[in-house]
Amino acid sequence: MLTQTARVLEPADLGAALAVLDSAPVENAFVTARVQLAGLDPWRLGGEMWGWYTEGRLASLCYAGANLVPICATPEAVRAFADRARRIGRRCSSIVGPAEPTAALWRLLEPSWGPARDVRAHQPLMVAEEPSATVTPDPLVRRVRKDEMEVITPACVAMFTEEVGVSPLAGDGGLLYQARVAELVGSGRAFARIEDGKVVFKAEIGAATRQACQIQGVWVAPEHRGKGLSETGMAAVLRYALADVAPVVSLYVNDYNTPARAAYRRVGFRETGAFMSVLF
Repeated sequence: MLTQTARVLEPADLGAALAVLDSAPVENAFVTARVQLAGLDPWRLGGEMWGWYTEGRLASLCYAGANLVPICATPEAVRAFADRARRIGRRCSSIVGPAEPTAALWRLLEPSWGPARDVRAHQPLMVAEEPSATVTPDPLVRRVRKDEMEVITPACVAMFTEEVGVSPLAGDGGLLYQARVAELVGSGRAFARIEDGKVVFKAEIGAATRQACQIQGVWVAPEHRGKGLSETGMAAVLRYALADVAPVVSLYVNDYNTPARAAYRRVGFRETGAFMSVLF
């Protein structure tokens, strides 16, 4: 008889959870990086990890923290995760993950959680495994120094506000967001071209595991757009990422952002799948 159950995972389930995450290392890089760093203790992880079992084997996961993220989620697992999410109420600021299970999860949650502030149903997932063969990396793009927090933070805030539609400084005055920026700078995963004390281009490696890493926060100052700096800047960050972080570099981008998709393709990224984001 087929038996299926869902439950909150505990620290003792770490090995089984990592095995599920490792089955799709590029798609799961964001959650894998958190789990490798914090384990499954909810306080350290910043949320719960829900597990879906089939015949006693952990088959699917759902990270329930600031984001709700279905992971390797089968249709049955999606229904179980939606039931649990409805019971506890919405605590996340977004639902994000591979497009198909995320869309199914949102269909089940929308009647009780909706409406969303924005739904980005198709965000191409792009990957690169080699430095750009066609775009010369910008030699002025470098790691941001710890003493440059006051320089990089306004650019990060501008990028976030432009991309998400709300300021990251709302709510707690930006304390958590500034701490995250400081973490990326301190770990050497924030990159920028800075001229006369102002950021011209920036990007970060937001999630990193041994198998894959994810570039985020790509931004060019408005007065410098249209000059190809996003391409040469991304070529530089890609070179750093492949040399120092992981053998596969990924990012995902809004499907309507045609110029960015074209620029990433010119740098050497190719589309391999799609994500979906539901923003509240």
